[in-house]
Amino acid sequence: MNSQSVSLEDATREDMTAATLKVPGASLYYETRGSGPVLLIIPGGPQDAGVFADVARHLADRYTVVAYDPRGNSRSTFDSAPQEQDLDIHGDDAARLIAALGEEPAYVFGTSGGAQIGLNLAARHPDRVRALVAHEPPSMMMLDDPSPALAGMRDLHHTYRSQGVEAAMRKFFTEHGLSDGAGPEEARQDDASPQDEPPQFVSTPEEAETFVRVSGNFDYWLAHGIMPLSLYRPDVEALRGRLVVVGIGEGSVGQPIDGMGKALAEKLGTRRVAFPGDHMGFAPYPDRFAETLHWALSGALAGS
Repeated sequence: MNSQSVSLEDATREDMTAATLKVPGASLYYETRGSGPVLLIIPGGPQDAGVFADVARHLADRYTVVAYDPRGNSRSTFDSAPQEQDLDIHGDDAARLIAALGEEPAYVFGTSGGAQIGLNLAARHPDRVRALVAHEPPSMMMLDDPSPALAGMRDLHHTYRSQGVEAAMRKFFTEHGLSDGAGPEEARQDDASPQDEPPQFVSTPEEAETFVRVSGNFDYWLAHGIMPLSLYRPDVEALRGRLVVVGIGEGSVGQPIDGMGKALAEKLGTRRVAFPGDHMGFAPYPDRFAETLHWALSGALAGS
């Protein structure tokens, strides 16, 4: 690890090391668990590293799992005023973080908007990526006719501007077939239970802290993130032939995000992998989600 680029902070969890990396215009906060080849986790939308704490613990026996807060979210702060999200800048941030962690390319997992970042990273910095799993990317620009999806995003953005954060987030969760957020009262289902059984409600102080942080990111995401992430068009020519797997949640089948993932996979000529749960299946099913991710990464390498 490049000690000149990385400044260590006090870790708040005994199984995790927290650190920051200075990048142009911002400081990136990230969390490291485990040992082995690096697996970089890129959260989506307003999320941060904390939402992947349980998944990371399940993978820490096989990987050095590094989850970070994308710039503008939670503990990854701008040097000055908040900026409009730019996928090239996000991709550069991820590449710099991988470089700071060692000489070898990393496995990469990104979800939702984080999957868009992962696609940018793999296209523009291929030497930094061993294999990428893009979980439910909102790649609406891959659709044959993206206009209905784009109209929906623009309507959501208008709702935010005219009615505020709460109304916009309620609209977002409802229209995408999701519950209204991963709050501390939200379900974290026992992985040993069948997926269709009622969830067991469990809340920990760590989850409560994460919920407060992520909720605080909604305003920035709606103002500066949702349209750039939605309008991003992955570079299919640069990505074709690379080790890219598209993940889709079993609970997302039939939702708009399912069609976007299918369109991307078809254009890339790559396979899709079914993950537990819906768009945020990593929260209620961390054990099975982690095993599916490991299987998808292993399969990508085996098929190369």
